[in-house]
Amino acid sequence: MKKEAVILKPKVLIIEDNEALLDNLKGFTTDFADVTTALDGLTGELYAKQDAYDAIVLDLMLPEINGFDLLKNLRASKIETPVLILTAKDTLQDKLHGFDLGADDYLTKPFHREEFIARLKALLQRNHAYHDDQKLAAGPIEIDLATHTITVNGQAVNFPGKEFDLLSYLIENQNTILTKEQIFNHLWGFDSQTNLNVIEVYISNVRKSLKQVMDHDVIKTVRNVGYMLEV
Repeated sequence: MKKEAVILKPKVLIIEDNEALLDNLKGFTTDFADVTTALDGLTGELYAKQDAYDAIVLDLMLPEINGFDLLKNLRASKIETPVLILTAKDTLQDKLHGFDLGADDYLTKPFHREEFIARLKALLQRNHAYHDDQKLAAGPIEIDLATHTITVNGQAVNFPGKEFDLLSYLIENQNTILTKEQIFNHLWGFDSQTNLNVIEVYISNVRKSLKQVMDHDVIKTVRNVGYMLEV
């Protein structure tokens, strides 16, 4: 019997001492990477030296050893894994210091999920560890992420801003229930001050746009839980 090819995900190490944020980052990344996590600098450095990773997400304000020293130690040990620094230290001096030590990119808190994923994927693509598929589909709905366009039964439909992001997220997780919290974190960022009820407004807008070109509602409301795009 012929065996199907196994597609290996890139390996990402996330070093962050805030457990809630660490859980969010892991959740953001597991769709396209195998994730290892560490809550302090010493453990993170140990993992980085013991195993080969395709990218490292590194906080600066870490217990045991700070991110700057950790990065310096890795580069001194000839470990050239691409590093995305993720921190609240947003001064130009801190950024330049990070790049001088060998960081590849720098993202300051607070941040949006989409920007974090885009920057991490860019590092992985630069390292030839990840190749992103730029098209999504669910039944007659097709999304081209590269051109930011959506067609339904071949007919172009306009979904501005967050509505485009919302429909893309629903299609990425089609036939899966997404809670309001998951949708909110995806679209606005886990630390956003926007009210959770805004999701209902955007769901309504997406439904209205789809209704113009479809004869049935593919977005199902799961009472007191969230929503699901059902194909």
